[in-house]
Amino acid sequence: MTPRPHEHDQAAPAEVTWVVTTATAPWQTRENLALGPVTAMPDVFVETDKAAQVVEGFGASFNELGWTSLALLTDGERAQILDELFTPGVGANLTLCRMPVGANDFSRDWYSYDEVDGDLALEHFSVEHDLDTLVPFIRAAQERQPALRLWASPWSPPSWMKTNGHYAGALPMPGIQDVDNGLRPDQVGREGTDMFRLEEPYLQAYAAYFGRFVDAYRELGIDIGMVMPQNEFNSPQVFPSCTWTPQGLARFIRHLGPQMRRRGVEVFLGTLERGDDALVQGVLDDPEAAAELAGVGIQWAGKAAVPFVHRDHPELRIYQTEQECGDGLNDWRYCRYAWGLMRHYFSHGASAYMYWNVSLLRGGLSRWGWAQNSFVTVDAQSRTYVWNHEYHLLKHVSHFVQVGAQVVPTVSYTGFENQLVFRNPDGTLVVVVHNPEPHEQAVRVLVGGQVLTPTLPADSFSTFVVPAPAAD
Repeated sequence: MTPRPHEHDQAAPAEVTWVVTTATAPWQTRENLALGPVTAMPDVFVETDKAAQVVEGFGASFNELGWTSLALLTDGERAQILDELFTPGVGANLTLCRMPVGANDFSRDWYSYDEVDGDLALEHFSVEHDLDTLVPFIRAAQERQPALRLWASPWSPPSWMKTNGHYAGALPMPGIQDVDNGLRPDQVGREGTDMFRLEEPYLQAYAAYFGRFVDAYRELGIDIGMVMPQNEFNSPQVFPSCTWTPQGLARFIRHLGPQMRRRGVEVFLGTLERGDDALVQGVLDDPEAAAELAGVGIQWAGKAAVPFVHRDHPELRIYQTEQECGDGLNDWRYCRYAWGLMRHYFSHGASAYMYWNVSLLRGGLSRWGWAQNSFVTVDAQSRTYVWNHEYHLLKHVSHFVQVGAQVVPTVSYTGFENQLVFRNPDGTLVVVVHNPEPHEQAVRVLVGGQVLTPTLPADSFSTFVVPAPAAD
């Protein structure tokens, strides 16, 4: 076919998809934009010739109270929520999720997979408890996302493996936590100590416990790809918890590593929730333990250590393992805070980002008296649900950023530092921008020699998807 005169003289500018969320209007598609010529100093320079860490995925946690709250809804409503979270191309596109090994703070109550005192041979090991909640929750996600990857960590070993003989490490806070965990004052744990019994038979049995957990779930059709030895290993809590020193963790990892290696399961150090990278170094100082570690999981106050872990140990992947959980109000204020967390982690080497609770009843209260936020809030009286702000925020990133994308650095000389940029494997560029101001804000974003010039709505999040450059 002979082209008409001038048909290919000038290519049409590529259209840029634009989605906006405000406190009152989530996920609004705006008119498509086009890149244009540079006519003034850009506010943001996207360094398209550079790339940082690879993104392994986004996710949340499979908690018991997540499933029991969703169970109050109709089958159709629950299916809609799960499709929105996991079905590729629909909503959040979650592909990398967390689960507990036994009870966690958002379980119905305490349990482990073997509470028979002194059962070092694990003759009474069983994951039967999980068949009511965690297993159907995970299977429902797998049905929608067959490529779902899982990792796991315990909140507490079986109580008889601990020096205090109890699942918890702290007494309830008077006036704040109106609960009873049965802990005596003489059983209270202390940060900087090992609450696990570090005798060799117990270390061996606990490593085998992890192996039995992986095997049992594999038999149920659920593969665990990675484990961490302990959630928040510095913190004695009113809920299931266990403190470890770096030296104690290193001793355990020497046993855990071979058990997991035989099963093709990675081991990360974590989860770190203190802003002290020396705690990581203390484990890595043991060469045998260091050889077993593929990465580090970091959450909460551990965020202060992220830049230093990334700088000093580029060989270790970094997962943000639990977004800070809020107070059960699920308000816009906390959504803004969550954006700052996401920017911090991805700007300092994190390759995965995990939200925490998928669903909770209104108020978000745990068995142990702590209210937290969630993607979905279920009203137990009316049997209805709502999506919360933080879900839409995560979707602004995870809906568009593909597994295998790379973080792309940006530079600003005008004080605009409220963006994240990713390059997908298909070449598309995802630019996520927050306007925190109470008024509209024009911004100029330089991308590959051309400029994107939207006017951002007041107090909003925007995602721009820039098509891949046309091949020469």
